[in-house]
Amino acid sequence: MKCIVLTENTSYKEDLLHEHGLSLWIETEHHTILFDSGQSDVFYQNALKLNLDLNQVDICVLSHGHYDHAGGLKKFLEMNHHAKIYMHEKVFNSYWHGYDKYIGIDASLKDHARVVLIQDTLKLDENLTLIPCAQYEPVIPIESYGLYVKKDNEYIDDKFEHEILLQIDEDKKIVFSGCTHCGIENVMHWLKPDVLIGGFHLKKVDPVLKRNHLIDLAQTLKQYKTHYYTGHCTGEGQYLVMKEVLQDQLDEISAGFCMEV
Repeated sequence: MKCIVLTENTSYKEDLLHEHGLSLWIETEHHTILFDSGQSDVFYQNALKLNLDLNQVDICVLSHGHYDHAGGLKKFLEMNHHAKIYMHEKVFNSYWHGYDKYIGIDASLKDHARVVLIQDTLKLDENLTLIPCAQYEPVIPIESYGLYVKKDNEYIDDKFEHEILLQIDEDKKIVFSGCTHCGIENVMHWLKPDVLIGGFHLKKVDPVLKRNHLIDLAQTLKQYKTHYYTGHCTGEGQYLVMKEVLQDQLDEISAGFCMEV
């Protein structure tokens, strides 16, 4: 399996664009997959520079209902005329960062003919599975870190019931997670993948004041025989602290970075 980062907060190559967001191009034995689309058309512009044809994508997966992962979906629908876009049925709820910043996605996409809304685990074929985090019981409390879902004019801590994971089973079990809002410790406990690719949602964890917490987290992750590729919402300082413990089990991704696993 090959994975190329189309959009990330930073860029691996000088000629590639970057933005706060995530988009991944995934090539498996039988499929070409777009996992998230960043917040704009940056994923498309970078795909052109990397000689990747978005019309070859036959499956698109949206990890959760935030703009920095779904903002490019309309551009994808313009450039690709056949792939279905799979997402959780709750992605179109009203999501907020604090009480004044709306971070949800374009509601007009809900009725698009190629959008497929899921609620339960969906096995697309013998190698691909979409897994809603909400179907599992967390072993570690889920932290909202100031992210809310708005219902009846009330702001409620987001429990990220709209978050789904993509699991690919070929030679290895590989799990893709947009932000791992449900908690990296929970996802590892639930699925125990050989490889995990995605953000760890740790930017609000101060790498100086909460250094011991990050060290403890890294030691927990080190117990698994897993290689981690992370970026986007993990945080640079947080990554560096965890890298001290995880060493060659942890790598940082950026736009243009290519993984072959």
